[in-house]
Amino acid sequence: MASTAASSPTGSIGQRLDRLAWTRFHTRVTLALGVGWLLDAFEVNIIGNVLGILKRLWHLTDFQASALVTVWLVGIMTGALVFGYLADRFGRRKLFILTLALYSTFTVISAFSPGYDFFFIFRFLTAIGVGAEYSAINAAIGELIPAQYRGRANAVVMNFWPFGAILAALGSLFFLNLLPAEIGWRFAFALGAIIAVFTVWARRILPESPRWLARRGRNVEALAVTEQIEAGASRFAQPADPDAQAREPEGGFLRQVGTLMREHPWRLALGSMLDFTEAAGYYGIFAFLPLVVLPRVHISEADTPWFFLIGNVGAAAGGALAASMLDKAGRKATVTGFYTIAAVSMLAMGWATLSGRAGWVMAAFIGVNFCATGSWVSAYPTFSEIFPTRQRSTGIGFSVAFGRIGAALAPLLLVVVAKRASVLDAFVVLAGFYALGALVMVPWILRGPEGRGKALEVLGEKAG
Repeated sequence: MASTAASSPTGSIGQRLDRLAWTRFHTRVTLALGVGWLLDAFEVNIIGNVLGILKRLWHLTDFQASALVTVWLVGIMTGALVFGYLADRFGRRKLFILTLALYSTFTVISAFSPGYDFFFIFRFLTAIGVGAEYSAINAAIGELIPAQYRGRANAVVMNFWPFGAILAALGSLFFLNLLPAEIGWRFAFALGAIIAVFTVWARRILPESPRWLARRGRNVEALAVTEQIEAGASRFAQPADPDAQAREPEGGFLRQVGTLMREHPWRLALGSMLDFTEAAGYYGIFAFLPLVVLPRVHISEADTPWFFLIGNVGAAAGGALAASMLDKAGRKATVTGFYTIAAVSMLAMGWATLSGRAGWVMAAFIGVNFCATGSWVSAYPTFSEIFPTRQRSTGIGFSVAFGRIGAALAPLLLVVVAKRASVLDAFVVLAGFYALGALVMVPWILRGPEGRGKALEVLGEKAG
């Protein structure tokens, strides 16, 4: 086995990892990374629950309030790009801890912000940690889980997101009803830091990706971790690797991205466009609802957290269905199907809004959440596995960063369309985003590989 590893270390390591049955180790990996994803969702959603209170307490203008959303997206772009590259250069495990430390530190500091300016800066720094998570988690889950379970496990991790959103709504409702508003929002933010500490504890048991180690020429360490995984170890020791000097030459960030663009342009385009369209649709609808839709159907600001809480039940169901389909129906059918029905659900939401009936809007929103969540829960595993191991995290980070452009543009575009044309036209735009996502899958359906059950080495090392 040692000679085989020496001749083709990445393939050998990958084959051994893919041959494994599901074990407690894989369950621990899924839970440890899933709780981290829940934490990210909590942080993304908590601001929506307290933004109205901060606006009133700090006498913010609409521009200042919307700037908090913008700086969050810029921070995620920064974290995804920079830390995606760092995860490829220095390893997944170090990033697991570093990103959580960054997040937990600045979310605690955010809770003690004396005013808007400090809060603005700390939101940006917190978002960098969350953006870094997108790259590290999606790269690691695929590299540690056997091929036959990879799509399902990755989607299960992604589906922790609705539960983070639900926790954010419940935490906000609890603290804002229990305490004065000027104190309650601070406790709601602090709750996220408590979860972060638990997540750091859970992640301490995760090993470095053997695939990443092998790809860097650290064969002794890669084999040691693989053997420990095969033996069912609960803790992992990585010995010093005498072959470490044989690792690949280090490349800078621009060189790494340039290599991706040159060698894998269609893969990078697919990941970027899938993330762009789902982020534009997802962030667009969540920004458009409180600004335009909910006032039209007379749902008050106080009832808004309940509205999102109920809607996320649909999100959890959609994510669960996507998780079950990825390894049964395959990536191509699952992603294309969810993007298509998401487009239809946006049109249904528009007609429900025109009815002026809160019950219809609530029902339509559950459907929208079901379809939209299923879209991105299936998309992330699909484009995460098609990049080579040496560039996987960078490719994911680039795709996520490109997607945040859609997330930043969509809310403003929808408001302008609603004012200058109609609310229904705004929902047509939302439907168009998801229809575009389904459309970009067509070339991949015709010529790209189907990832279901295939080794990462088979999927990621071909050009294109």
